[in-house]
Amino acid sequence: MTQRTDVVVIGGGQAGLAAGYHLRRLGVEFVILDAEAAPGGAWQHTWDSLRLFSPAAYSSLPGRLMPVQPGEVYPDARHVVSYLADYEKRYELPVQREIRVDAVHRDSAFLRIETACGDWRARAVVSATGTWTRPFLPAVPGRRVFASRQLHTVQYRNSDDFAGQRVIVVGGGNSGAQIAADLAGAADLTWITRRPPRYLPDEIDGRALFDAATARRQALDAGRTDAGGVASLGDIVAVQPVRAARDAGLLTATPMFSRLTKQGVTWADGTSAQADAIVWCTGFRPDLAHLAPLRLRGTCGHIATIGTRAVDEPRLHLLGYGDWTGPAAATLIGLGRPAREAAREIAELIRA
Repeated sequence: MTQRTDVVVIGGGQAGLAAGYHLRRLGVEFVILDAEAAPGGAWQHTWDSLRLFSPAAYSSLPGRLMPVQPGEVYPDARHVVSYLADYEKRYELPVQREIRVDAVHRDSAFLRIETACGDWRARAVVSATGTWTRPFLPAVPGRRVFASRQLHTVQYRNSDDFAGQRVIVVGGGNSGAQIAADLAGAADLTWITRRPPRYLPDEIDGRALFDAATARRQALDAGRTDAGGVASLGDIVAVQPVRAARDAGLLTATPMFSRLTKQGVTWADGTSAQADAIVWCTGFRPDLAHLAPLRLRGTCGHIATIGTRAVDEPRLHLLGYGDWTGPAAATLIGLGRPAREAAREIAELIRA
């Protein structure tokens, strides 16, 4: 059976909820299809010690401030899950769970959203599937040769499984720094970064990264290549566990190795190190396989957008995938403006 609505939002995490909030305010009929069994999006699956980069008041979705977590300056993932669940309930957002969207097709004046639970026809679609389900692993020579355990950020939970082991953490961003700090002291840690890690000053938090992302987007829109400022997007926010490990001398970065071997890694100068496990904190790619039937990807695999709207399919908006669809749009604080603009454009399209 095919159901019909004005807008289908694909994904019930933070981006999907922000879109739903603004669509509801504009009186647009919509449904949110979420593959998860419970509220909270990808935050349900992060490592135990993860901390937000900014205080709760600066990590909120539109319409409702995140409450302060008692005893914590930077909220943990469990607090975010609770906040998202409350947000969904507060605004009575129509989320249907455990429904994975397989494909989106053009269907005359509509878009047809294909799922195992039946199809939907909608005048517009918001893709808000995020990146967590598409971890990126670099093509490092010997990666398939290494005989011991390899895992990505998405599979890491805590240091208990690695006590006393030789662990290599690869990645110089915030995830790499937080996981390396979590392992420091519990494991024989080697932290690998492609360049020396850059920390924001301790008195500055993730709000500076949002400001940097906004300035960079404005510079690119004005035809400039970049913008300066107190922070760049690759800087590490010194949340308390990272700061403690760094100040204790437990976070010493080592340059990137040249290849993996069966027992460990080697560098270009011939030095080597053995390892019992490697944790790849090497980022993600957008989860967009469901959009393949629309044939929107360019030669570099990128979907061209104006704001959040797909250039070659104006009934489709992409939300929450990073600077590509709005400054810092993969963060809680960065979702407000692009979600509002996407909902406004969709409402105008439906009225027309």
